[in-house]
Amino acid sequence: MSFTGISANRQELLQIADAVAREKSIDKSVVLASIEEAVQKAARSRYGAEHDIRVFVDPRTGEMTITRYVTVVADEEIENEYAQRTLTDALAEDKEAFVGKEYAEILPPFELGRVQSQMARQVVTHKVREAERDRQYDEFKDRVGEIVNGTVKRVEYGNVIVDLGRGEGIMRRDQSIPREAFQVNDRIRAYIYDVRRETKGPQIMLSRAHGGFMAKLFAQEVPEVYDGVIEIKSVARDAGSRAKMAVLSNDNSIDPVGACVGMRGSRVQAVVAELQNEKIDIIQWSPDEATFIVNALAPAEVSKVVLDEEEDRVEVVVPDEQLSLAIGRRGQNVRLASQLTGWQVDIITESQDSERRQKEFAERTALFQEALDVDEVIAQLLVTEGFTTVEDLAYVDQNEIAVIEGFDEDTASELQARARDFLEREQAEQNAKRTELGVEDDVLNVPGITLPMAVALGEAGVKTVEDLADLATDELRGGFEQNGAERVRVAGALETFSLSLPDAENLILNARIAAGWIEAPEEEIVEEDETYEDADAVDGSEEGADVATSEQ
Repeated sequence: MSFTGISANRQELLQIADAVAREKSIDKSVVLASIEEAVQKAARSRYGAEHDIRVFVDPRTGEMTITRYVTVVADEEIENEYAQRTLTDALAEDKEAFVGKEYAEILPPFELGRVQSQMARQVVTHKVREAERDRQYDEFKDRVGEIVNGTVKRVEYGNVIVDLGRGEGIMRRDQSIPREAFQVNDRIRAYIYDVRRETKGPQIMLSRAHGGFMAKLFAQEVPEVYDGVIEIKSVARDAGSRAKMAVLSNDNSIDPVGACVGMRGSRVQAVVAELQNEKIDIIQWSPDEATFIVNALAPAEVSKVVLDEEEDRVEVVVPDEQLSLAIGRRGQNVRLASQLTGWQVDIITESQDSERRQKEFAERTALFQEALDVDEVIAQLLVTEGFTTVEDLAYVDQNEIAVIEGFDEDTASELQARARDFLEREQAEQNAKRTELGVEDDVLNVPGITLPMAVALGEAGVKTVEDLADLATDELRGGFEQNGAERVRVAGALETFSLSLPDAENLILNARIAAGWIEAPEEEIVEEDETYEDADAVDGSEEGADVATSEQ
């Protein structure tokens, strides 16, 4: 754009503005406004920055007007004698002058020097670029989650810059499918997973490895998915190698897996071809977590599932010959199943499970033999019936013991008496050990702390409420520390008690309250029921009050 003279052909100025607006896909008024600002800066450079000079370009004729303004201000408020004049001076020349009135003086056109022309060009370029960036951001910010087609513009260090027509996107190396190489001018299809406003312009983030890309491809190939009859609940991908997709049908007459696979695999093959022959497992989603996890581990067979909802972990037992299939090559199958379901999946074989159960059975049998002074047969009967600890036996309803085959009420009573005696002896021993370790009595008064916990804390050197209050959750539960390049496991004071993170946080919070470091949170005050008052107001008699009381 030439700025050698602002008295240039007016039609040429409009043509230039039109051309720039079309090329950058921005409004013509933005280009004209940038030209006005550029000339305004050049005029202030010529006449002085103190002057209030404004430029206006007529969008219909292209005529440019340069005007200098002087504003009337109160006598004591004048700050700039070039752009302001006092009310007294103004009234001397104009009887209708008032504070705030502006006097305009049209300035003649002038030729821009080399420096002024360069400055004007920079202003216009900057403003046009800003408008283009705003337009791109506004256009693409609502297109997150869509698939777009583009042309590879350039490749920089593995990152692919894509021309999207009205914008430019970037696909980083980690968002591309491994072993997939693109050359300049190649056609590419990608998924917009984020649009960020940054100083260098909007960043349109593209991906071919994102799970949403595969889901959108299925929406294009499977009409039932596009119409919402079949819902894609979750997707897990190891881009370029294997993927798992969970689907649900909102119509009982339609098989979601079969619909996504298509006749002779036609639908799924179209997606596989786009994803460079990535293997796709399509599974049935289920609201039952255990069933969903079993489906997610396909093609492996599952014998048993044990959920730990507090830790979001699940233990899966599989036949010995199915172990390698369940884990997959380099752990791929179990990793994808974990991503798909949101559960941490631990896999063990039936033989390992059996060995562990036998070991637990033997340990519990030995515990009951020692604690209750009974023979092995009775101890095994108790374990078989589901008793795992002496506490379970001591405080359960006596009838639950008496109904065991071969037992009666006297046997049940005797077993419970022995169990309680054992617990009392154990408690006395633990309390003596706590005292010997120097753990203060106040530690036991902290809500959530048991006697065995107090002993464990003493063995870890935690002897006062202040010591406990000063701990972090990792120091209670155990955690990892970085030792150079190696992560080292550090045991926690209460690690053997399998505390959840919220439990550990509550223990520390209670200790800090007990130590007086913080105040206990205020309990919600429950307002008294106003039924009595209402009843009296309505009835005005004792009978009315009685009715209100019975209702309450």
